Amino acid sequence: MISIVLCCFLTTAFAQLQKTAAPQSKQVSILFVGDMVLDDLPGKAIERGQDPFAAFEKILSSADIRIGNLECVIATTGKATEKNFTFRAHPRVIPLLKKHFDAISLANNHSGDYGPEAFSEMLTLLKEQKMAHFGGGNNLSEAHRPHIIEKNGLRIALLGYDEFMPRSFEANINKAGVAWSEDEQVVADIKIARQHYKADIVIPFMHWGWENEMIANQRQRKLARIMIDAGADAVIGGHPHVIQDTETYKGKPIIYSIGNFMMDALDNEAQTLGWAVRLHVDQDGVKAWDTRIAKINPEGIPSPLSDTDSACWNKQTGLKASCKNTQGQ
Repeated sequence: MISIVLCCFLTTAFAQLQKTAAPQSKQVSILFVGDMVLDDLPGKAIERGQDPFAAFEKILSSADIRIGNLECVIATTGKATEKNFTFRAHPRVIPLLKKHFDAISLANNHSGDYGPEAFSEMLTLLKEQKMAHFGGGNNLSEAHRPHIIEKNGLRIALLGYDEFMPRSFEANINKAGVAWSEDEQVVADIKIARQHYKADIVIPFMHWGWENEMIANQRQRKLARIMIDAGADAVIGGHPHVIQDTETYKGKPIIYSIGNFMMDALDNEAQTLGWAVRLHVDQDGVKAWDTRIAKINPEGIPSPLSDTDSACWNKQTGLKASCKNTQGQ
């Protein structure tokens, strides 16, 4: 009898030791898509009752967390600023955003197209419909505050920054607007996300670079390294309207531009292609990433190119490769 009790005790103790020695890995997948303009033809499709995200629904739902850049203001008020292109979407688009995305970045050069009044209206509308957002706020502090998502035991901090003119769209102490990308402020924000918000993973989503450039410029490369040195686990970028190159710095991925995702104002063939990039993270950072190619039609609506291989990477090998671009996986 004593031997049976002792055996049971040792078995339980060994099982407990195994749990202590090898804690279960916390796995989360985070998918990012690029610029989304829900004005013009995509907006008209939504007005007719269509869902322009439908072709990508399986791919979007394959990730634990879905993030996109909202390249327009959502409002009914305001006056168009003096610039070449101004985009304002109707509030009817918010339920579709909420259906397909867990959070959206407002940090770009079109969020302020109709002035602070429209930007403030958008913030109110998003809050009322519980559509999470980051990279913009009613004041400077709100704009630079990280959006925290807790998933599978991980705390993930998302930060959004714009550094493409006009800078007049920037939030200040008493004006609604976007978070502008000042190096010292970005470094401070990343450290605050770690230390104050206790984030396990920190990812800045950038709006930077020059349009139609297929290779990232020196400013992008310098700032990406600054952010990773400050504690970012990955850097994701957009704005150039084309897919740019990628690299790994200190074992952490930098994806300089994922291109467009939804817009009809396209100038060339390269602008019709974008990436949905999916990061696979655990408590130690990004373990791998893969991409799905979005092909945007003349109406500005994306469909996946499921028969075309696309870029992927894993930390174990440290090498970028080409992976099968299978829809919904």
